[in-house]
Amino acid sequence: MSSKKQFSTKVSHSEHPRAVDDDVVDETPALHPTVELEIQAKIDLNNPEAVGRGLTLAEEERMAAREWEIKQTRARWDRRQTSRREARTATAVEQSSIEATRAFKQRAGCVNRWADPEAEDPRVQLTSEQLGVVNREAARMQSKLDGWSRAAISRRLAEEVADGNSMMSAVVGVFEELQQAPGTVIPIAAVSEVSRREVSIEGTITQLWESSDPAIQQVGLIEDETGRTKVTVWEKSGQPAVREGERVTLRNVAKSWYGGRVSVAVTGWSELSFPEREAWWAE
Repeated sequence: MSSKKQFSTKVSHSEHPRAVDDDVVDETPALHPTVELEIQAKIDLNNPEAVGRGLTLAEEERMAAREWEIKQTRARWDRRQTSRREARTATAVEQSSIEATRAFKQRAGCVNRWADPEAEDPRVQLTSEQLGVVNREAARMQSKLDGWSRAAISRRLAEEVADGNSMMSAVVGVFEELQQAPGTVIPIAAVSEVSRREVSIEGTITQLWESSDPAIQQVGLIEDETGRTKVTVWEKSGQPAVREGERVTLRNVAKSWYGGRVSVAVTGWSELSFPEREAWWAE
């Protein structure tokens, strides 16, 4: 008995592989700008008047404000290489300071008539005899006061005499006033009497001792003809070291009290000078 196998030529869709059609052509047209569009794009890009197109209204306003700010910042009246703008500015500031000082003195003249810049010199109101005494006392006081000229002292004495004070009272009062003025070197005995927080003194370092506090650079005693006081040099002050037996001038040192005794401290705002060292370098 013979058997025959029959093969079907039909293939189901599930068994037939999907063929890829490589011959399909994409007929979507390619978009290219026209000559007119390219020209307009160049105009929009390079023309300053066209800058900002395509932005929102808020962005356009912000950009316009920024351009105005840059223009105002760069604007300058004088653009020459040899400009004198800085010199004119300094002159204007100086003149403004002079006018402000004059206005302040005019207001101070309501309390002290001699502070008014329009007030006449008080020495004009003195007699020739009074003026001679004032000049002699001013010359004598100048030798004892540091940093005061003879003309300034005589004017201050004339103010007191013109106000009706006696010559002796004027001399004593003006001497104490100028002696304790800020920046003036005062005797060590007068440190406790001065109401300021900072004073200037001069004397000889008579003793130095070690301090257990690492914040203190040096501590010792300074003495002059009127008395002595404790002086402390802080480590952070950055001041030069002092030596025993050396004469030193301490300017703008801080005043403090401890146990009922006054002392001074050298800070970063203080200034130290050594007359003997300066004299040695000058030789």
